Amino acid sequence: MHFLKFALISAFGLMPTLAHAAGFRFVTVPAEAGSPAIQAAVWSPCAGPVGEIKIRTMVLPATENCAISGDKLPLIVISHGYGGGFTAHHDTAETLANSGFVVVALSHPVDAGSSDMSRADTLAAFTERPADIERVIDYMLTAWPDHAKLAPEHIGFFGFSRGGYTGLVAAGGDPDLRKMIVLCPEDSPKPDCAQVRRNEIPALAFTHDPRIKALVIADPAFGPLFDPDGLKDVKAPIQLWASALSGEDRTGGEVTLDYVTTIMRDLPVKVDFHLVQNAGHFAFLPPCTEELAKKRPNICTDRPGFDRLAFHGAFNAAALAFFRAHL
Repeated sequence: MHFLKFALISAFGLMPTLAHAAGFRFVTVPAEAGSPAIQAAVWSPCAGPVGEIKIRTMVLPATENCAISGDKLPLIVISHGYGGGFTAHHDTAETLANSGFVVVALSHPVDAGSSDMSRADTLAAFTERPADIERVIDYMLTAWPDHAKLAPEHIGFFGFSRGGYTGLVAAGGDPDLRKMIVLCPEDSPKPDCAQVRRNEIPALAFTHDPRIKALVIADPAFGPLFDPDGLKDVKAPIQLWASALSGEDRTGGEVTLDYVTTIMRDLPVKVDFHLVQNAGHFAFLPPCTEELAKKRPNICTDRPGFDRLAFHGAFNAAALAFFRAHL
């Protein structure tokens, strides 16, 4: 595949007129044998007035438990990065819900910041995350109280960082964990690296979900684990985003621009590729509140001249246009 490089252009002309707030509700996917419950949130089309929902230090422009507008609605699943959670990409969820999509964002039990992180750096994360996606889709299509309003044949996925890895696997990718040695410097204390160095990699089954018909993926982690053979069954349309300066961020070596562009070249489908100039890895997270910026300057501080708010307007509009075209 040819190396495709797109300069980021303004997509504000694609933005919908946001006449209403997104509806919002909390959901819990029940625990099952060997798997814990999954905490999630659902954004949905809502004809009610704009409201506010306070979650810890965050105020979301949404209306809680608003009746869902429409029928046969497409579903988008959102998967966060290391230490994130279901609010990590709330602005993208709001944009999609205001445009007729139902969006479910989950907190992965293995490495959400609000959960027990003791297993976040073990090999369990590589298999449990894609399995979480299948469980969430199953729940939304069968057990969610408003499942009759969904169009089961129109399911999309958005993932950032480890969420991008999760989407590639869910869409048919088969990573080779033996290649993780590239991501493990000799002094790494991570349990997964210790296993790899000892060549103690168990036979693992990866969960694929053919119900996913289109994916938007931003700065996917663990790129070296994939090769053309491991990606050969990823056939759904993909919009792939890369931050030009991701290798300079504190990503634990999981994400670099080279890793992302290699995935782009090795995918068997033609990718809608966007390279975001002057952007670090965490530019894909929404603009930070003042309180969060003080607590987490590493994820909230952008390069001089980079406008995260303006970028998210363009990014969300482009993701919306992509999902509209393919779902």
